[in-house]
Parts: sequence; structure tokens; C-alpha cells
Amino acid sequence: MTTEMVMVDEVPFPPQITTTKPLSLLGHGITDIEIHFLQIKFTAIGVYLEPEVVGHLQQWKGKPGNVLAEDDNFFEALINAPVEKFLRVVVIKEIKGSQYGVQLESAVRDRLAADDKYEEEEEEALEKVVEFFQSKYFKKDSVITYHFPANSATAEIAFTTEGKEEAKIKVENANVVEMIKKWYLGGTRGVSATTISSLANTLSAELCK
Repeated sequence: MTTEMVMVDEVPFPPQITTTKPLSLLGHGITDIEIHFLQIKFTAIGVYLEPEVVGHLQQWKGKPGNVLAEDDNFFEALINAPVEKFLRVVVIKEIKGSQYGVQLESAVRDRLAADDKYEEEEEEALEKVVEFFQSKYFKKDSVITYHFPANSATAEIAFTTEGKEEAKIKVENANVVEMIKKWYLGGTRGVSATTISSLANTLSAELCK
């Protein structure tokens, strides 16, 4: 049985993946930057969630996607919903892992500091994640995945690239895990506006069913 791949900017994403249970691709997009009118695309992103997530978002039933995309409370509820979440990030433009690590570090640290949650434990946990990426080289089509189990405040980050074995790291600091989720899923402050808008539109349609 072949399932049609979903193309996200020429990068194929399976419509469903199975971790401990089947998760559906409910949102996708890219990270990019515009320099002198040139769009440079860095990564393609797929967000996989348990379809049951809509049960935790009922109060937004009937709201159109463009309204949800601007509603940070909606994304806060999505992040906090006790369902499994899985992010698949595919490299479009090759960069050093350390560059990605620095982006992640500053995004997570700024969010923690703003919430007064940046203590020694958080600093150490974040440091380990940055070190994990430090030695990697993000060739085109390398894959970074973030797996957030339903009922535990942990994350497993994995990195695969051509010709190398998969590398993994587990993040067990709940505050750091929360801010990594917010970096990718944090509504108007998320790293990829296209992903947020895609999630909002899909979930809006799902909530109307």
C-alpha cells in the first residue's frame, strides 16, 4: 500500500508516521529568510500530532484558520494538550549544525528568560542540546526530529544524515522542552509562519467536522 507523500517545497513528507501510535501530518511549512529580495529557504517542517488533539481544542470550534493563526492562546492549548507530538525538520540549505544550535539556543533562552525560568538546570540542559548539534553537519536532506511523548515533559531529538548512523539526545528539563515546542509551535512567535498558518487551517477544518 503506497501512501501519497505530501510535498513541502519539493521535500517529501509521509502523511502519517507511527511512534507509539499513528500520528497525522497536521501542519507543514518552511523556515526561510529574505536577503535583498532573494528568498533563502533553510528547512522544511512537518508537524505530526495525534488526531485526538482536536478534542482538546473544542473551544475554538468554528473559528477560521486565519483567526486561529493569530491566536496564541490556541497554540498554547495545542502545546499543552496531552497528546503525542512529533516534528520532522528536513534541511533544504546546508549549514553547520552549530549554526542551527545557536538559533535554537537563543530562541529557547530568550523565551525562558522572559518567563523567569532560566536557571542553572535550564542552562545545563540547553548546553547539552547545543553541544549535540555542534559536531553535526547539516547536509541537504538531513533530518532532525523532535519527539514529544504525550504525558512526559521530555523530548527526544534525533539527527540523521546520509552515510552516518542516527544520533539521539534526550532532553529531560521540562522548561527547556516547553520552549523548544514553542519555538516551532508557538503561534505568532513561532519560527515558521507558514507552518503555523498550515496548522491553523488544518485544525480549523478538523474542528468543524
